[in-house]
Amino acid sequence: MGTLTIASDPRDAAAVEAVEAHHTQLAGELAGLVTTLVAAAERDPATAGGIRAELVGFCDRDLLPHAAAEEETLYPVARDLPSARLLIDGMLAEHRRLLALVDGLREAGSAVRAAADGQALHVLFEEHLEKENTLILPLLAGAPDISLADLLAGMHDLLGADHGDAAGAESGGCGGTCGCGGSDDTAAPELDVRNVPHALRHATVFGALAAVPRGRAMVLVAPHDPLPLLAQIEDRHPGAFTTEYLERGREAWRLLLTHR
Repeated sequence: MGTLTIASDPRDAAAVEAVEAHHTQLAGELAGLVTTLVAAAERDPATAGGIRAELVGFCDRDLLPHAAAEEETLYPVARDLPSARLLIDGMLAEHRRLLALVDGLREAGSAVRAAADGQALHVLFEEHLEKENTLILPLLAGAPDISLADLLAGMHDLLGADHGDAAGAESGGCGGTCGCGGSDDTAAPELDVRNVPHALRHATVFGALAAVPRGRAMVLVAPHDPLPLLAQIEDRHPGAFTTEYLERGREAWRLLLTHR
């Protein structure tokens, strides 16, 4: 997601940044949900059903519409480029596999099966986004007879809800390292994202928080006091989460986030 893209037009360069920022958000939220699901399957299977439902809802609401929008706008144009035809055929095949994994999650009869399908979905989706960022977007942005900005105008499923057009992009970075999970006392999952790539950290936390039922908690693990993240959580979910500091260490800060 840090690929240097040479665009034929400044508007196309902005379009690339907007799509990559949305990719970062999707990947982070998916990572948070899947990590929480896997932890629940291992330590608290009774909660896995609700987390699986949150994950399927995210896929239906965000991931699958994103794939459909690509097939509607980017892929037909890219497939007309001789150098991209086989690549696009492969990407379409990956979309079918993503859909099959989401359907598997939808029908999963056990926490273990849901966790396995979630892990597979996470791995495939990240590989898929890497190809889009490093292969497809540079091809389209660099083609002098293709306006990527015009193709993406108004495409919220590709640019994210914050972009009505491709005129700009927000960074997916968080300004800090964050993590979340569940308390040891309740056997709820714990998510430590100190090693998660910088651009994915906040989105990963938001995805994991979406899977926390009312009355349950997660433990946020960070190498510093994540005050900016806490402010963003409050902005997104006013009054929904309480915060209790469990550890203020030089190498790790642990905070208990409880869903009221």
